[in-house]
Amino acid sequence: MCSMVAFVGVNDIMHRVQPEPQYTRLYCRMNSMNPSALRTALSGGDEIALLDPREQGEFGVCHLFWAVNAPLSRFELEVPRLVPRLSAPIVLTTAGDVGLGGLATTALAALGYTDVTVYPDTPEDWAAAGFTLYSGINVPSKAFGEAVEHHYGTPSVDATELKAMKDRGDDLVVLDARTFAEYRNMNIPGGISVPGGELAYRVRDLAPSPDTTVVVNCAGRTRSILGAQSVINAGIPNKVVALENGTMGWHLAGLELEHGRADRFVAGDPKTIDAALAMRDRIAAAYDVTIIDRDRLATWQAEADERTLYLLDVRDPEEFVAGHLPGSRSAPGGQLVQATDFQIGVPNGRIVLIDNTRVRATMTAHWLVQMGYRDVSVLSEGVSGDLETGAGPGQTLPDVPTIDVETLAAQPGDSTVLDVGESREFRKSHIPSARWAIRSRIAETGLALPDTGTVVITSADGKLAALAVAEVQALTGANVCALEGGTNAWIALGYPTEADPLVPADEECIDVYLRAYDRNADVEARMQEYIDWEIALIDQIAADDDVSFILGTS
Repeated sequence: MCSMVAFVGVNDIMHRVQPEPQYTRLYCRMNSMNPSALRTALSGGDEIALLDPREQGEFGVCHLFWAVNAPLSRFELEVPRLVPRLSAPIVLTTAGDVGLGGLATTALAALGYTDVTVYPDTPEDWAAAGFTLYSGINVPSKAFGEAVEHHYGTPSVDATELKAMKDRGDDLVVLDARTFAEYRNMNIPGGISVPGGELAYRVRDLAPSPDTTVVVNCAGRTRSILGAQSVINAGIPNKVVALENGTMGWHLAGLELEHGRADRFVAGDPKTIDAALAMRDRIAAAYDVTIIDRDRLATWQAEADERTLYLLDVRDPEEFVAGHLPGSRSAPGGQLVQATDFQIGVPNGRIVLIDNTRVRATMTAHWLVQMGYRDVSVLSEGVSGDLETGAGPGQTLPDVPTIDVETLAAQPGDSTVLDVGESREFRKSHIPSARWAIRSRIAETGLALPDTGTVVITSADGKLAALAVAEVQALTGANVCALEGGTNAWIALGYPTEADPLVPADEECIDVYLRAYDRNADVEARMQEYIDWEIALIDQIAADDDVSFILGTS
């Protein structure tokens, strides 16, 4: 069993311990698991978190279906959110990287986790044991979207059909089911931002005439399909279709996208709230959605050391910030279903969904139930009583030396700035002359760090920077500090930034799984590859005995 230890950073571990197996004895025993035991654990009803600590780009090349990516570079930020119960059983899968398994085991012990096992097999071993191998990220949700289209026969139109409809002046509305930030980046001309969790709640306001065709789009396929089917399940009389292949399909058809638009749904409860409430009750009954009250929630919260509990607020993030239940976390419904592996690390834990009218929570629940989550509930009282404001609790960070933005700006050239944030964000905007590194691999850039002077560590909001200070201190004799508020604070105060889409190069951006439109070359080919990958998932899961969904009556 692992024991509670003091905070320790991943690169600090890397430099303080000896090669495997000796280092694992510093903090906990590294148990191991064979393929048969793993398959049994994943198919049972007990709690288990299957975490893969490789960087997201590496994870996206090849992984197990139910694995949840928790990159070592972001471990302290991701794992407590994904696995909130310290005694929850965790299985680490590292594609055969034994050293990474040891580092992750030690880091988990440092965070206080007490039940850690390593599944040491390589991808070749996985295949030999009968596991199907998957590429990409958000695979369970992506595969579920394809299964929904196949099962329900979700109708669609392609980009050229939609363009012809628009050119004819057909009565239609295009609803963009992605996040508002994604919509702002690019959208189908005339589209309105209505993230997926809001669609069934607000569609009657957005298409009041039954003669209006409702078109739902995303970037590719999943949120288009799930969004359109949500609206169909909501029971409106309109014709409803998904835009086949989303904005990628529109681009590949040679059509122009819009950029920088800000057309959103009207905030607040919809005018058609009575119809939405009636739909809610019908969906809850049809899909056997469990409703719990505050007393039951209080009991479960008291048992949170024994059973994992996720208290997820599925409303729009702005509503969450304005007021939410203490202990809840923002997880907008459409994004939750689209990327369950970004929110839920213990699939058999208790999942309680919250919103103010139960409409969005119920629609989200009816999809999670069909995905196979065993313990999903909706809170009956919604968002009421004593509420908190703001973004919710954050990760406790180590107390490290810091420098404020004004001081750094006043001494250009006197400090080396090392950015340990996300590579694709570094490409878009970074502090002038900053260097970039993956936090879990700063040692690989050690020769580029000065041994004198000052090294300032930054990241988007400064969190990763604070975590990296001790690790950089182990690599250089220079003074090391974190930038207060990170690069966001630098930008907020109006200081200049640099951008270079070629730095780091595509092949160096292993900290993220690059989307087609993040790449520097062959963008259209990558888009088509992505679409083909999504479509092929239905055949992959059909041949995989370890994957099953529980879809309703079509």
